[in-house]
Amino acid sequence: MKFIKGFFDFFLPRHCPCCKNKLTLDEFSICNNCLSSIKEADPEILSIEYERKFASSGIISGFTSLFVFEKDKALQSFIHSIKYNKRFLNAKYLGKLISNDLSEQISRWNIDYISPVPLHSLRKAERGFNQSNYIATGIGKRLNIRVKKNLLKRIRYTETQTDLTLKDREENISNAFKSKHKRLIEGKTFLLVDDVITTGATIRECGKVLLYEGAARIYACSAAIAE
Repeated sequence: MKFIKGFFDFFLPRHCPCCKNKLTLDEFSICNNCLSSIKEADPEILSIEYERKFASSGIISGFTSLFVFEKDKALQSFIHSIKYNKRFLNAKYLGKLISNDLSEQISRWNIDYISPVPLHSLRKAERGFNQSNYIATGIGKRLNIRVKKNLLKRIRYTETQTDLTLKDREENISNAFKSKHKRLIEGKTFLLVDDVITTGATIRECGKVLLYEGAARIYACSAAIAE
């Protein structure tokens, strides 16, 4: 297997999306130096961010994240390689990292289904795929939890949240989702998955819809959390 990988690497060398250096045979989507430079989300950070983003709403019962998102650093470059360069396998790799490091936490929640945060059909057509689907697939495969990609649908095309204030983000995402297949939602526990959680507005809106349709509990997971 290593010989085959080395053969292809000779003719089609793979490069780290962050530093652009050539990847070794033992490196998959990102070089070890760049991966080690990404700040991990420790329990203290996660506790603080849960209180800030989710506690008061009563929608999200628990949340976890693997990394802390830092602007203009390695993780941003890696996520941009997924969103804008169609490196969807990098999203699966993020899912694998999440499941490797956070499996104990997620297993304690007794999740019935993983539900990736959906993109609007127009944005999905522009991008070609939904990166959250691939992250969710990486988690579900490792933890043997079924991924349901179509339980939620984004029904309103919203402007990008990047430059919006907290209040504007809430208004921008309000009533942007609807549920499908209610019979699969009632009484079930869900894990919502996204690439980066910033204010938590999108996750809360998705969770609100699932709870309205009778879900038992909603948890959330992301590759990164923005402080």
